Amino acid sequence: MNLRFTKMHGAGNDFVVIDATREPFALTPAQMRLLGDRRFGVGCDQILVIEPSSDAGADFRYRIFNNTGDEVEHCGNGSRCFVRYVVDAGLTDKRDIQVDTMNRRLRLTLQDDGRVTVDMGAPVFDHAALPFDASGLKPRLENGFELWPVEGVELAVLSMGNPHAVQRVDDVETAPVLTQGPRIERHARFPRGVNAGFMQVLGRDRIALRVFERDAGETLACGTGACAAVVAGIRAGWLDAVVEVQTRGGLLKIEWAGGQSPVMMTGPAVKVFDGEITL
Repeated sequence: MNLRFTKMHGAGNDFVVIDATREPFALTPAQMRLLGDRRFGVGCDQILVIEPSSDAGADFRYRIFNNTGDEVEHCGNGSRCFVRYVVDAGLTDKRDIQVDTMNRRLRLTLQDDGRVTVDMGAPVFDHAALPFDASGLKPRLENGFELWPVEGVELAVLSMGNPHAVQRVDDVETAPVLTQGPRIERHARFPRGVNAGFMQVLGRDRIALRVFERDAGETLACGTGACAAVVAGIRAGWLDAVVEVQTRGGLLKIEWAGGQSPVMMTGPAVKVFDGEITL
């Protein structure tokens, strides 16, 4: 089959975007693995699929697949590329849209400067939402926030629609992201896996971040990981309510007022090229 696609990135986190608003999405996991392969296919961190919404309250349905072919719950950088694509492709004339993911509804706003702001929803700290098995563990409280001892480090665990385990490090450049990241990602305490974040606090309004993503490995940026890191830092008393997150792929702005307030993320969304591939 011939497949038309668009290659995009959000702060270096790269995607293959597929418009399935006119024809049903029918790729097999094997075809998605080929599509995501950087040597034999197009290459990407994740595949984003745009579908019609079955709910009158949403403009589109937003599906995310890792380059392994596995469907996942959420991708913040991908959501920015999603709104940039649907506006540029003429699928909507709105600059403020709502989309349904696997487990939540997102509000996406295209700003005048081309950046996109995403209402990521409120963070969830219920262990069952990740899930996270804390049986037999005793957390240390930092500003009343629980930090859990796993793999010899202290982890903040929370969900941003997908699971995250965030640790504070002295220097992200020397942090053991590529060795410890995979062990945390597949640790038995996280039955469905977890995104492992490594956060360096540079100031109360600025952090540096690296994330070893579930099933994808380290990426140049992780939007939900940036949100999770900032929320953890605010809860632990290390950060203020508006934070710039320096990833290896670019800068994101994260805002959270606490409690059940939604986390707001603003960052770039860039089209790289359109293409067609035979699968």
